[in-house]
Amino acid sequence: MNFNQIGQVALQLLTLFGLKVLGAILIWLIAQRLIDFALKLVRRAFRSQQIDPTLINYILNIIGVTLKIVLIVAILGFFGVETTSFAALLAAAGIAIGAAWGGLLANFAAGAFLIVFRPFKVGDFIAAGGVTGTVTELGLFTTSINTPDNVLTIVANNKIFSDNIQNYSANPYRRVDLVAQIHHDVKHNEAIALLKAKISQIPNVLENPAPDVEIQDFNFAGPVLAVRPYCNNDHYWQVYFDTNKAIRETFNEAGYPVPEYRYTVNGSSAHAINNIIPPLSEIT
Repeated sequence: MNFNQIGQVALQLLTLFGLKVLGAILIWLIAQRLIDFALKLVRRAFRSQQIDPTLINYILNIIGVTLKIVLIVAILGFFGVETTSFAALLAAAGIAIGAAWGGLLANFAAGAFLIVFRPFKVGDFIAAGGVTGTVTELGLFTTSINTPDNVLTIVANNKIFSDNIQNYSANPYRRVDLVAQIHHDVKHNEAIALLKAKISQIPNVLENPAPDVEIQDFNFAGPVLAVRPYCNNDHYWQVYFDTNKAIRETFNEAGYPVPEYRYTVNGSSAHAINNIIPPLSEIT
């Protein structure tokens, strides 16, 4: 047995394999850059056609995944792997994975339906799947929502599609619902007029429809006013907080007394109680 020949053959094989590995790494890096560049060109072309960003992201995700699968098949072919056999194996694996991961396919289908029916788009403020926030991305399987406290939340598309969806950005304006408690002695018509005038001066409050201020309820402290200005969804929280300030400032400037709970207790004298309840001796 010639160990020198074996060593030379082994060295040649290792060298050839190493060169192929380096070539595969180089192909992967170059192809990745080309894929990223192609996706940027496609994104730019879509934007020039004024296509909706939601649809752009969804299409780019599909293109990106497809190109990466093609790249992997090409690298395997570079190593001498039979690509036709690999394609059949990949198809069989896809069927097996699809059967095992039905939820994944359901999320993919739900994403497609969300694109078709368009209940919301990127940038809309929605409540869906138990999450409320601004949509930042609609992907193949999940939707990214940024909550008002700046927490990025990933929600499965099927959970969103199978649940109720509230789109706060769909309509041109939104109502802010607040209440104001007034004292029993305060003239409600005067308080309503003062509040309407004050709230109308708040920035970003719409003139049409005009703010609503009416008696909503009564409690032991007095009437409860429903205070409802209207504004664009982008200004909701600014109008919400400014309206609360306006309620307090209006009542302070008017000198209204602080609301307090009132109770009236009607008591009876001991003599009256004795007349109602006979002595124990008489009962026996």
